[in-house]
Amino acid sequence: MATADDSRPGAGGPQPPPVGGILWSLAGEIRSLLALPSAMTMQVAHPAVGAGVDRHSVFRTDPWGRGERSLRSAQLWVYGGERAAAEGRRLRALHRVVRGVDEHGRPYRALDPACYLWVHATGYPVYLHAQRLLGRRPFTRAEERRLYEEWLRVGRVLGIDDRDLPPTLEDFWPYYRAVLAHDLEATPVARELTAPDASLPPPDRGPRPLRLALRAAWPLLLPRLTRLRAFLTVGLMPPDARRAIGLPWSPGQERALRRFGRAVRVLVPLLPERLRYLPLAREARRTQRTQRRRAARA
Repeated sequence: MATADDSRPGAGGPQPPPVGGILWSLAGEIRSLLALPSAMTMQVAHPAVGAGVDRHSVFRTDPWGRGERSLRSAQLWVYGGERAAAEGRRLRALHRVVRGVDEHGRPYRALDPACYLWVHATGYPVYLHAQRLLGRRPFTRAEERRLYEEWLRVGRVLGIDDRDLPPTLEDFWPYYRAVLAHDLEATPVARELTAPDASLPPPDRGPRPLRLALRAAWPLLLPRLTRLRAFLTVGLMPPDARRAIGLPWSPGQERALRRFGRAVRVLVPLLPERLRYLPLAREARRTQRTQRRRAARA
């Protein structure tokens, strides 16, 4: 349910997660970036969402551009301040025309509550699972609850009605398990996103010398990159979702993933801020530090 913290001052709107909260620390760090493909695959394993992405998205023809735009959008939900609600409105307007028929002949609309809520809902269990594998320690029960409360704010930023959002963590898990049991399947897009031999063009973003070097080395890099992407996409997905979609995962892969997680836990905290955080997160963190210094001098 909405609370006093979700007030809508002036021309604003739903308030993003709080500065200094759990999402503030997680969402802009590269460890969360590693887990995003898992959430996306869970989303498109819903037949309606998968059909919409299959027919209306440019993820095949412009994968790097789509990824860049999606990352910026997701960062605005957390770090955008007053821009967060505007981004939510933009996304709803963009998806208003997305409709069609899924693989089973059932009509869908992207803004149907069942579809739009599931796209939002996938982030929460993926954050929990990624934290267990890549974070310094798993979340405590209290932290899981605070993270869910913050994730509700993201849902409101995206324009999801409180009547459709599971209001508490105790309500979320039965909803989540019901979707896994009754709705998810290995849709064509989900299979494509987890294929170790998927096709991917060389990056078309970044400095020209880097792009030229990557293009020249792409025949050698592509097989390794797609295998790594498939490995992390399936591995960083919560095991119950992995089973619901029917994605294979072996004990050997689990051991390799845990070794990878140990390396990430050691190396990422050693990175400088410009490499550890995405641009909007870095900007927000600098602003927060500046405000703290001014407050201390006042």
